[in-house]
Amino acid sequence: MAAAGIASFALLYAPQPLLPQLAERFALDPGGASLAIGVATGALAVAVVPLAALSEVIGRRPVIVGSVVGSVLLAAALSWAPSWPVFLALRALQGAAIAGFPGVAAAYLAEQLGRDRRGAGVAAAVGALVAGNTVGGMAGRLAAGLTAEPLGWHGALAVVTGLALVCAAVTVRALPAATRPTPRERPRVLAGLAAALRRRVLLAQYCVALLGMGSFVALYNAAGFRLTAAPLALSPAVASLVFLAYAMGSVSSVAVGRVVDRFGRARCLVTALLVTVSGAALTLPDSLPLVVLGFVVFTGGFFAAHTVANGWAATAAPAEARGQVSGTYTLAYYLGSSVGGTIGGVVYGHAGWGWLVGAITGWLGLAALAILAVRR
Repeated sequence: MAAAGIASFALLYAPQPLLPQLAERFALDPGGASLAIGVATGALAVAVVPLAALSEVIGRRPVIVGSVVGSVLLAAALSWAPSWPVFLALRALQGAAIAGFPGVAAAYLAEQLGRDRRGAGVAAAVGALVAGNTVGGMAGRLAAGLTAEPLGWHGALAVVTGLALVCAAVTVRALPAATRPTPRERPRVLAGLAAALRRRVLLAQYCVALLGMGSFVALYNAAGFRLTAAPLALSPAVASLVFLAYAMGSVSSVAVGRVVDRFGRARCLVTALLVTVSGAALTLPDSLPLVVLGFVVFTGGFFAAHTVANGWAATAAPAEARGQVSGTYTLAYYLGSSVGGTIGGVVYGHAGWGWLVGAITGWLGLAALAILAVRR
């Protein structure tokens, strides 16, 4: 599962540190360049629920393996995209292919590990899963950012494809088989989807996924432009080192998974959202140390919130709708990435960094209010 997460998230976000180069190459503004991320995550959001429903019929493992292998094959083609429309079309197909992994990963873990009434252990398992995903996201961004200058954006994406290919081979070889549903065990897809949308506590987790991920991608999409422009004026390779902040995401996701049973989901989740807001605020001054610290705090808070919300959704899911709940959560997560990331690029391009941080603060505040409304 860790290998599948590394491959999926390395490929999904590899273009993010390349956005300034893509904008220069294809004469785009920050909002237009952010479509390199937005179309992929938008296609992922569209495909995730159908693939999650498919996993109820053919099993989780075939969907995960097909997702990883298909996304690597499309990445090989993406490295040779001759124009911006072709690039975006391939990114959309790649996002749809990637959807199979995040759409069923939490449900697969819950079934493999078993669940009791309180869901003990599931939060820690999801924390470990999210930690692996953050390693993939960080590795893909760093590999692309550090190789963009000597190899160009084509070569940088090819390097990430090679990393993902190795991880795909590990996934195919090592992923344990799950029990395939029998005809009597296969739930009705529409009934399961209705159950996934009926509970208020689940709707609150989808809200966290939508607004939290939108905030996260919006800030990171604009990071390359902010760090390479005056007054910070870093080189693209040095600016890409901001993605080392993802290491804090790995730490915080595992840590919160271990303490959530002690302090309660609602308290941990609201606290994580407030930490995320404080991290965004720290990036406001034109001081490189404060900007770096802000990204570290922001990333740690976001991944802690995502871990709690994702585990909460998996635990609260009705038995007949585990796949649909996992798919709906992931749909909200990547719809937020697509829409929030694109809106954030437009806000930054037209109004600057301060307004972007203000928008993110509002989004995260709404997410915290949703959790407070269902905290009992």
